[in-house]
Amino acid sequence: MLSLRPNCECCNRDLPPDSDHAMICTFECTFCAGCAEMKLGGTCPNCGGELVRRPVRPVAMLKKYPASTERVLKPEGCAPERAV
Repeated sequence: MLSLRPNCECCNRDLPPDSDHAMICTFECTFCAGCAEMKLGGTCPNCGGELVRRPVRPVAMLKKYPASTERVLKPEGCAPERAV
């Protein structure tokens, strides 16, 4: 089950569970749509995977399985690493 992380790892923007601006990779690294598109080009800087829109959990299921409150932020920034 997705943890539904509460923020963008890049800019720290709040991403509530019902946000349609949340993007994730297969490891559930979480970014806002702006950072995912403009800074990362649709690729996760952590694993190199594709960033896709995070699904919204139905309200009834959100009550039973609440979203994570653990914030993940990369203070050094989130630009993708460049191969040399």
